[in-house]
Amino acid sequence: MSTSTSTFRFAPHASRRAAARSAALRGLLPVLALTCLAAGGAAVPDRAAAAAPAHAGATGLRAAASFPTWGTRWAVHATPDIGSPSVGMINRSSPGQDRITADYQVDTGRRVCEGSACSTFMAHITKPVTGFLTVVAVDIPEDRLPGVPVRAGQPDPQPGSRRQTLQRAAVWLTANGGRPVPYAQDKYWRDGYRQDCSGYASMALGLPTPGTNTQGLAGRGHTRPIAMNELQPGDLVIDAIGTSNTRHVVVFEKWNDAAHRSYTAYEQRSVHGTSHRSVTYGLAAGSEYKAYRPLQYGN
Repeated sequence: MSTSTSTFRFAPHASRRAAARSAALRGLLPVLALTCLAAGGAAVPDRAAAAAPAHAGATGLRAAASFPTWGTRWAVHATPDIGSPSVGMINRSSPGQDRITADYQVDTGRRVCEGSACSTFMAHITKPVTGFLTVVAVDIPEDRLPGVPVRAGQPDPQPGSRRQTLQRAAVWLTANGGRPVPYAQDKYWRDGYRQDCSGYASMALGLPTPGTNTQGLAGRGHTRPIAMNELQPGDLVIDAIGTSNTRHVVVFEKWNDAAHRSYTAYEQRSVHGTSHRSVTYGLAAGSEYKAYRPLQYGN
């Protein structure tokens, strides 16, 4: 893997450019064009079809267009920045297995290279996962997506949204080769976040790596206290009292019933690692767990 990219993937030995050249040659054999494998095992469809948008109307290209990908384990990021948290992954287990749909792209000014292929562009994709993907992961000869609008310097349209918090929280459920990320107070996952409960919550919120501690998450710089019955998706429930072995934080997803007798949350817990389950933290009278709303939601 190139040290200039944070996509956390294992690429074939052949570069994307080499795959493109191979695909162009295979274009002379229409019967095989959509079934052959490029060097390194990445499936490469016909080049003309790859560059075509999903639909072209009478007035020209639509914003959304579909493209093939190559290689394995490309990270999809929360914002148009390869250093931002991962919200998902394409080609998780097989090279070139996914086809992405993009509605716009951003010139980040930050060059990413793999082999002889380089690009400063990140595509905003809506399928198979929503987020930003480096254009280097797309199997086209160009350094940007043809026919897709460019929004130079455009930030993510919903920074710090509740939806993105839950999307990021879900990534760690399967990030360890299809299994949860293990719990550890002194280790860091490949995205740079500490593998304990507060590092995990920091990752879900998109805070700077390696993440703040539980007491920091409950501090005025990140959250404000709210009543337990005011909890909404992406809020936090925190026990900020005690020692590093007793303090804890979970990311609230939803109430399980109208009476608010339990709720579903994401958490990073000892022994089990990343979990998504029903809990009752903070619901008993006198509980040390309190509800907090991240300031980034703006409400």
